[in-house]
This record gives sequence, structure tokens and C-alpha cells, in this order.
Amino acid sequence: MANALIHQDFELTGTSPMVEVYADRVEISNPGEPIVPVDRFIDGYQSRNERLADLMRRFGICEEKSSGIDRVIEAAEFLQLPAPDFLVEHQRTVAVIYGAKDFKLMDRSDRVRACYQHCVLQWVLRRKMTNQTLRERFGLSERSGSRISQIISIAVEQGIIKNDPGAPDSRKYARYIPAWA
Repeated sequence: MANALIHQDFELTGTSPMVEVYADRVEISNPGEPIVPVDRFIDGYQSRNERLADLMRRFGICEEKSSGIDRVIEAAEFLQLPAPDFLVEHQRTVAVIYGAKDFKLMDRSDRVRACYQHCVLQWVLRRKMTNQTLRERFGLSERSGSRISQIISIAVEQGIIKNDPGAPDSRKYARYIPAWA
């Protein structure tokens, strides 16, 4: 909620942050379209309301680093949940946090979104994504390496991640970084 307050657009009247709880997800909506593109929520940090953010930091409610989304992504990975989804709607931003869902039940967009977010999180942590790290993110065994390779290939084709140019020229030792890196 602190994140929602810091980033909401106070110029929009008649709206406020809202939390909706459903059986399979929680949706947190916030007035205003984001000033940071949603695909950069994990590594970006810029508050719409810097003075409020500063005050909340002083009270220990939030932190300077803007790692709230990073922590949400890390928690989703640790619990092997579907990747959160961040949506921009008319004059509002919505974060959707999903409940448990088996890998087999995740659709292609869920898997690719998780791949991208995992890759960005690895980048923020000064690591590189590999087939193995993504397999571990999904809680899959080594036997699932080809399925993970397919997800990575789709993400590369979509232009959201790319091969790490510093990695060896070997598919086995391939590493990946966000496309914007």
C-alpha cells in the first residue's frame, strides 16, 4: 500500500488506491498511469510523489531504493507462483498478484512473463539468467530443460530478453539479459 500511495496521481479526483481480493488473485489498483514503463518496474525507481516518499522513508514505512516490486517478484519466485502482471488502464495502474498455479496450468503468456521478470531480477541482483535458473524458478527438474529452452526462445523472439554477449558461444552455457540492458 505504501507503494500505491507514493506512486498515485493525486491530481485525479475521486479515485484512490484499491485492493480487491479474489479466490485466485489479488488486484491492487492505483490512480494514474505510471511514470516508469511497466516493463521497467523491477529495475526502475522514480516516485511520482517524492516529498511523500521522503516522509514515508523517514518514518520507516518504505525505503529509498525502491525495491518493493523486486521483493514481490522474488517472493513469487520463491513460492513458485505465476509472475505478477502489471497493467496500464485508463488513468490507473493495476498490479495483479496470482495465487498458486501449477506450471502445467500456466499459459504461454504466464510463462514468458515469468521468464522476463526472472531475467530482470537476475540483472538487478548482478547475475545472469540461464536455463537452470529459470528451471529452478519454476521448480522443475533437469528433465524439463527443453521446455524451459522453448520459453526462453519465445522471450528472445519477442525481443524482451537477449543472449548475454559476454557468454560463451554454447547453447549449454547460454546466459540471458534483458533486451534493454
